[in-house]
Amino acid sequence: MLSEGLEENQLFVQQETNTAACPVKCEDEEEKPQEHMQNHTGEKPFKCDVCGKGFGRRAHLKPHMTIHTGEKPFKCDICGKGFNFAGNLIRHMRIHTGEKPFKCDVCGKNFRHTANLKQHVKIHTGEKPFKCDVCGKGLSRTVNLKEHMQNHTGEKPFKCDVCGKGFGRRAHLKPHMTIHTGEKPFKCDICGKGFNFAGNLIRHMRIHTGEKPFKCDVCKKAFPRKVNLKEHMEIHTGEKPFKCDVCGKNFRRTANLKQHVKIHTGEKPFKCDVCGKGLSRTAHLKHHMRIHTGEKPFNCDVCRKAFNRKVNLKDHMTIHTGEKSFKCDVCGKGFSRRYVLKQHMTIHTGEKPFKCDICEKGFSCKYVLKQHMTIHTGEKPFKCDVCGKGLSCKTALKGHLRIHTGEKAFKCDVCDKGFRRMAFLIIIK
Repeated sequence: MLSEGLEENQLFVQQETNTAACPVKCEDEEEKPQEHMQNHTGEKPFKCDVCGKGFGRRAHLKPHMTIHTGEKPFKCDICGKGFNFAGNLIRHMRIHTGEKPFKCDVCGKNFRHTANLKQHVKIHTGEKPFKCDVCGKGLSRTVNLKEHMQNHTGEKPFKCDVCGKGFGRRAHLKPHMTIHTGEKPFKCDICGKGFNFAGNLIRHMRIHTGEKPFKCDVCKKAFPRKVNLKEHMEIHTGEKPFKCDVCGKNFRRTANLKQHVKIHTGEKPFKCDVCGKGLSRTAHLKHHMRIHTGEKPFNCDVCRKAFNRKVNLKDHMTIHTGEKSFKCDVCGKGFSRRYVLKQHMTIHTGEKPFKCDICEKGFSCKYVLKQHMTIHTGEKPFKCDVCGKGLSCKTALKGHLRIHTGEKAFKCDVCDKGFRRMAFLIIIK
C-alpha cells in the first residue's frame, strides 16, 4: 500500500501522463501502460545514482533526487517554505487553509492527512498490532513501539547541546530547548500567557473553559488533568506507598514525602528578602511575601472581605454557607475545617501532643502552646491601641478592650446583669 505522501505525488504526476486501458483489468487506467504494469510485476528499472534506490517510474526518480541535491522546487505562496515533493506542499497548504478533508466515520472528527485518520481509527477499533517482546504491551504504531523499547533499554539518543540532558524521543528534545532559549511559542488566545509545551497550553485552557474531562469512577468527581485523577484515586484505595525513613509516616505522593522530610532535617532553603525568614517551600515563601506587600488577591463574593491565601477564603466561605462537613465520629459535632476537627478529637482522646520545653506541660493544639510560652518569655506582643498595654494573647487583648468600650457581653440568666469576662459571671453564680 502506498504512503499518503506518495499517493498525492502520484496524483500530481498522473495529471501529466497519457492514459490507456490496463490488460489486467484492475480498474486503474489513468497511467501509461508500460509504467502501470510495473505495479503488477514489481519491476523498478529507474535507479538513483547516489543511493541505488529503485523506482518503477522515471517521474518518481526525479523528485527523489532532490533529497540528495537539497533542492526544494515547490514553494508555499504564503510563508515561503520549500518542499521537494508536490504532495508535501499540498499537505502543508492545509495548515494555512485549515482544510481537514478526511473525516472519521465513527465520531465525525476531521483530519488534514489520511495517515492521521488511519491512526485515529485505531482508537475506536482498539487495534494495537505492534507488540513489545519484553513486556508484551501492544502499540498502535511502529514508531510508538520503537520509543517504548527505550523504556527497557534506557537509551536516550537525543542529547541537549546546552545541558547534556538525554531524551528518548526527538520530539521531547525540541520543546526542552525552549527552557534554554526562553521561547514560549504556544500562546493562550484568551489571556495571552505563553507556554513552551503544547500540552501545557491545552491544560491551561481548561482554566478558562472549566473543562474537567477526567472523571472518578467511584465518586464521579471530575479533574482537569489525568495526574490529578490518579492522585485522587488513592483517597479511595487508601494506598500510601511512600514511607518516611525517620518516623515511619506514609504518604500518597513522593512530593509530600520529600516535603515532610524537611520537618526532620529542619531545612528551610527559601529565604525572604525582606525579613530573612526561611521557608521550606516556594509556595510558603510566596504566601509569606504577602504579609510584607499587604496583597490579598482572594475576595469573598458575599461580604467582599479579602484574604492572602485561597485556603483562607475557602474556610471563610463556610461562615456564609453554614457548612460543617467535618463530623466527629464520637459526639457527632460538625466543624467547618478539618484541622479544627482534629483539635476537637483531643477532647475525647485526652491527647496533648504539644509539650512545653521548659515546664513540660502538655497542650492539645500548637496555638495554645504558643500562648503558654509567653508566660516563660514574658512576651506581650498584642498591644492595646487605646492605652498601649501589652497582652500575651489575642483573647486577652479582646477582653481588655471591653474596659475601654464598656461592653459587658456575658449576661446572667437570673438577674440579667452583665460582665466583661465569663470568669466574673461564673464567680457570681
